[in-house]
Amino acid sequence: MKKVKKQTVLSIALIPILILSMLAMTPAKTNAATDLGLTVDAAILIDADTGKILYEQNAETALGIASMTKMMTEYLLLDAIKEGSISWDQEYNVTEYTYKVSQNRLLSNVPLRADGTYTIKELYEAMAIYSANAATIAIAETIAGTEKEFLKLMDKKAEELGLENYKFVNATGLNNADLQGMHPEGTGEKDENVMPARSVAKLAYNLLKDHPEMLETAKIPKKVFREGTSDAISMSNWNFMLPGLVYEYEGVDGLKTGTTDFAGHTFTGTAKRGDTRLIAVVMKAVDSNGVGSYKARFDATAKLFDYGFGQFSKVELLPGNYVFEEQKSIPVIKGKEDSVKIAVKEPVSVMVKTSEKDSYVPTLTLDKKEIEAGIEKDQVVGQAVLAPTEGVDFGYIDGNGIVADVVTTEPVERAGKISLMFQGIGSFFGNLWDGVFGFAGNLIK
Repeated sequence: MKKVKKQTVLSIALIPILILSMLAMTPAKTNAATDLGLTVDAAILIDADTGKILYEQNAETALGIASMTKMMTEYLLLDAIKEGSISWDQEYNVTEYTYKVSQNRLLSNVPLRADGTYTIKELYEAMAIYSANAATIAIAETIAGTEKEFLKLMDKKAEELGLENYKFVNATGLNNADLQGMHPEGTGEKDENVMPARSVAKLAYNLLKDHPEMLETAKIPKKVFREGTSDAISMSNWNFMLPGLVYEYEGVDGLKTGTTDFAGHTFTGTAKRGDTRLIAVVMKAVDSNGVGSYKARFDATAKLFDYGFGQFSKVELLPGNYVFEEQKSIPVIKGKEDSVKIAVKEPVSVMVKTSEKDSYVPTLTLDKKEIEAGIEKDQVVGQAVLAPTEGVDFGYIDGNGIVADVVTTEPVERAGKISLMFQGIGSFFGNLWDGVFGFAGNLIK
């Protein structure tokens, strides 16, 4: 008996150890925010066509953006070019500010002559290809007069685009400490631009929508600044994922890198394969040892692109003229007909995980339960909203879900005066009888 008792006690003592062992052997369930194994402070991946978010990790935390800032400066310049207030052949006269900053070759720069003049086209290429900081300040001064005034335009554009939780203290993305005491008035001496990954992606998304031509410059891997002159300088694109560069990735043709001590190694990249274009943002990328590097940011970006191109496809979730079986029509008031047929007008195609395409279910939301006659064909009466019954749906970069307009499929004219009179009489007696039967029912109770 003593021996059995001893074994029982031993068995009980071993139970916690066995449980812990089983837990250790069971793979931890990963969630959508960590299953790519990215060693970054934040990341996001979106479909550039629709803004559908395919993946995100800590995407709403404001972090340093370094030279990714230049996407905003580029946006404002291309807006000005389109509006005609600035021209490509317009010349810029170097200021003391841009001259002094341009002489610091520890920063990304093309040295500018103190008495030199440069076309906006030259400065733009230096900014877009080589991330030249003084050239960027020169563009800001050309557009707004001073960098301080340019910050107001940056803020205005950010508000217009719906960016959130951002702060701009200069046009370049440098730490203000690198601007030799000439940083914009009203900003801190050691301030730096910040923005969440989601807002960075939204900036890139809208930039590509409004100015797709910017990729013609962004995709240039190498170019000589002022070629054929004594000022000629070779400019290599910092986007090493471009064709022919060290971390080449199929389809990459933009957008903007960024590196400072504060921001770490950041990158907003875009790649196109077939009809699909993706935008990826990684912020403060590090390697397996926790060390930031160019390779780390491009490795993280490649993982995002591999995931997007490999796991997602554009699928038609709803065909055109889709009809909800539970509600094929809605009531019509004062019409020649007492109802009108409704349907989803346009087909709905969305980038979704191939394995989850059958989990999206449409639901109908009507603006009103009934509508008044005088109805035209294709009049919007509600929306079809699609959401998955399983998996994770991150929504869209602009905040909207998968929504399609529900419209009338035929016109309904107003009834004539006599018809409306009889409709009114019928409605009166209908309501009267409803009241009588309701009253009688209450008496019976």
